[in-house]
Amino acid sequence: MTEASVMSPVALFLQADWVVKGVMIGLILASIWTWAIIVSFKAKIGRTHKAIDKFDSDYKKAEDIDAFYRLHSDSDLPIARVFSSGVSEWRRSTGGRTIDRDGTRERLATAMGSAVAGEIDRLSDRLNILATVGSVAPFVGLFGTVWGIMRAFTSIAAEQNSSLAVVAPGIAEALFATAIGLFAAIPAVIAYNRYSHGINRVEARLNRFADSFHATLSRQLEGRA
Repeated sequence: MTEASVMSPVALFLQADWVVKGVMIGLILASIWTWAIIVSFKAKIGRTHKAIDKFDSDYKKAEDIDAFYRLHSDSDLPIARVFSSGVSEWRRSTGGRTIDRDGTRERLATAMGSAVAGEIDRLSDRLNILATVGSVAPFVGLFGTVWGIMRAFTSIAAEQNSSLAVVAPGIAEALFATAIGLFAAIPAVIAYNRYSHGINRVEARLNRFADSFHATLSRQLEGRA
């Protein structure tokens, strides 16, 4: 067996003991999970922005809020849920004989603010997994490295030979665990930062829509007796 084949990733994995192999397998699974989340989040954020654009455009063209609500009341889009929460609170607050204008405005703001927070929580589901993998994976890989180096030193003591040919394979497989840890962590950290920014943008757009809808309802409130 040549030195190149001994130092190949597959050979390094096969030569490692069960602890380091367990670390490597765990990190590889974490990396696969991370990439699955990254791909799904990219699609989710893209769809959400397009849906907000279309809904906001349709809302601005709508002449009858009640008709627009009937059309979109069953929609599961984040912006539609915020809109529905505002309409529902409006109907509850203005359904009686007397209307508390200040109280209605406060309840509308609270209802739509809560809806925005709930939609952001729903959109950011699993985002914490990226943060966890990004922060933990390097240390898991480092654990595998430390264990592998300890094993390498044990081999040196057993063979009473400290030549590079004896030491190199054990140290290489140990460092390979750290490399896999970084391979899992770096994309997770980058994706977490990027998608956190994307979630913040969605939240800002939902809040702007909620403020605009609140202003529209507030103007209608002024026209009521």
